[in-house]
Amino acid sequence: MIGRISGTLIEKAPPELLVDVGGIGYEVLASMSTIYDLPQVGQPVVLHTHFQVKEDAQSLYGFVTKDERALFRILIKVNGIGPKMALSVLSSMNPQELITAVQESQVDNLTKVPGVGKRTAERLIVELRDKLGSAAKQDLFTERSVVAKVQADPRQEAEAALISLGYKPQEAARMIAKLPKDESNSESLIKAALKGMLK
Repeated sequence: MIGRISGTLIEKAPPELLVDVGGIGYEVLASMSTIYDLPQVGQPVVLHTHFQVKEDAQSLYGFVTKDERALFRILIKVNGIGPKMALSVLSSMNPQELITAVQESQVDNLTKVPGVGKRTAERLIVELRDKLGSAAKQDLFTERSVVAKVQADPRQEAEAALISLGYKPQEAARMIAKLPKDESNSESLIKAALKGMLK
């Protein structure tokens, strides 16, 4: 596994980069978020990497931050989301924006990502919620602001509670999404959602 490379940035040809490490040029695939944060060609660069081996190819993905790499690894575990789609998502949103979109069931924001339709966005929201919480518990994120966004979300807790009561994930997400954004107590959110279903 190649987890990090440090060398000289030789070429930028989004989404591909070429990094010289001790005379060897590594071809690295990166999101636009990472590419925007890179130094100019000819300057030193450090990338946190994810190395993927398939029967017909070996690919190296690079990220400026460990948090973006952590999100990439979470995204590619979602059913139907491959590395190309994961890079597309991370090119359109920074880690905090993606986490907010998932936790607040912002389907419309996710469908703005090229290649992501409504069904894919809904699946991302449902599947990423649990994975994000698990990642935070395992200390996979390094930035405090990112960790805080993952851990402190009563809307996510309320949605999980509705699912445990027997509601389908998509239905629970819609129920919570209809409630006021300023509600910060998970218990109140659950009561309001259930009351809304009785109307």
